[in-house]
Amino acid sequence: MLIRYKKRLEKIAMGLLSFMPDEKEVKKLQDTIKEYETNEEWHLFLWKEGEDILGAIGVIAKENEKVILLQHISVDPSHRNLGIGKQMIQGLKEYFLTYEVKPNEQTEGFFEKCNNC
Repeated sequence: MLIRYKKRLEKIAMGLLSFMPDEKEVKKLQDTIKEYETNEEWHLFLWKEGEDILGAIGVIAKENEKVILLQHISVDPSHRNLGIGKQMIQGLKEYFLTYEVKPNEQTEGFFEKCNNC
């Protein structure tokens, strides 16, 4: 299930986001997390199954356009190919019911793959 990011989950979120190609450096990760914590348009969610957090999905909500821009999506490598990414995108669509979810350049390939499954 999708849960909202909370500061106490910062290390887990940073670990998951570090699997994104542009989020390898610690300083960049710290800046990204800070943006999620301070920018009202940025929303970070984690995917939890039982007691384990297995994925992260981050978006920018453009309220005036009713668009959600998918900018980060990552699943723990030991839990990949189990449909968790697809479930996270579906959970996002259900959370933001009145918005259209669109990928950015980084997430486009994965987003299209999930929509074609």
